[in-house]
Amino acid sequence: MIPLSVLVLLIVFVLIAVRQVGSVKLQIWQIMLFGAVCVLAAGQITPADAVESINLDVILFLFGVFVVGYALEESGYLSHLSYKLFTRAKSTDQLVLFMLFGAGISSAFLMNDTLAVIGTPVALFLAKKHGMSSKVMLLALAFAVTIGSVASPIGNPQNLLISLNGGIPNPFVTFIKFLFIPTIINLFLAYLLLKFFYGSEFHKSVLVHSHGKINDPELARLSRFSLILIIALVFVKIGVVLAGMQFDFRLTYIALISALPVLLLSRKRFGVIRNIDWHTLIFFAAMFILMESVWESGFFQALITETNVNITSIFMILTVSVLLSQLISNVPLVALYLPMLAAAGASTEEMVALAAGSTIAGNLFILGAASNVIIIQNAEKKSGETLTFMEFAKIGIPLTIINLLVYWTFFALL
Repeated sequence: MIPLSVLVLLIVFVLIAVRQVGSVKLQIWQIMLFGAVCVLAAGQITPADAVESINLDVILFLFGVFVVGYALEESGYLSHLSYKLFTRAKSTDQLVLFMLFGAGISSAFLMNDTLAVIGTPVALFLAKKHGMSSKVMLLALAFAVTIGSVASPIGNPQNLLISLNGGIPNPFVTFIKFLFIPTIINLFLAYLLLKFFYGSEFHKSVLVHSHGKINDPELARLSRFSLILIIALVFVKIGVVLAGMQFDFRLTYIALISALPVLLLSRKRFGVIRNIDWHTLIFFAAMFILMESVWESGFFQALITETNVNITSIFMILTVSVLLSQLISNVPLVALYLPMLAAAGASTEEMVALAAGSTIAGNLFILGAASNVIIIQNAEKKSGETLTFMEFAKIGIPLTIINLLVYWTFFALL
């Protein structure tokens, strides 16, 4: 018998796909909050367990990044920066390639959720400026931060979990060895699929770029300093990991420290706090509650055990990671699968395959990655633009299949 919490999860999944009940249009955060309230009201999770399930590290990390992201956009510095970064793109093809490879490679070091926050207003600005559909640029950003983050042990939370607890020697070197080349190939394949499905948006006109206007010089200086802090502290984090130092320098600390210049020194601090994307924070809190309820049901743990499959097969690791990440999210999936692989004596190659599969799962459906939700809700809040479930899946399904084949092939060759 399917537990009630799993049924609620499936209802949430369907509602996110249709995003409408009768004449009422629903937002993703409202649907996820509904799911969390249902499992609480049905006694599928206790209030104490629900509170404990909320990962404050993730909430505080997003809060810090949202503060910096909003300040960058509101001050005008983000549009000024996007001019500098994209001015060499002379065609729509080059623009999409710049977005894919720029956001993709950056996400490997700055973490995918960070790029999702900062990149969304840039994607919307570039689409409007150059007469393209915002959907193309939002999809390019979503696929870029998912694919790009595969190749680094700090590209996303699940990779970090695997690199710390998977017994992987020299995580940065190992991830680059197994994943760098196929990741670059997959970024280019994402471009080809976007052009195949949205060919009419790739017009032949030469792009003309213009300087972004700085609206608030003081806030621009502070947000620029915050952005520099993020980059600098990320490299400190890399140094700590490479040196093997036993210092818990969390990504949350990076985000909060980087937000301090805006929160402490800006005269618009309260306006910034008031206008950050609180709905996305509600979404994540609700998601943690619903996913913990599903986790406590033991349904998926039993499903993996009872199917009696070879859980250490590279093909099976990639397939199971992609499919189950849609239902219990990629971080809980890794938390479930990682100890099973360790107990089975999995090799480094198999641990890295878990990182690739659980991350590339974000390209299949919207709920496959938190960064997708951040991008969509950010776009809806800022401009009313969105990506529907089917618009995402139309490209996401073939792209994920191709991505998996590329990674599987490279694992077979090494």
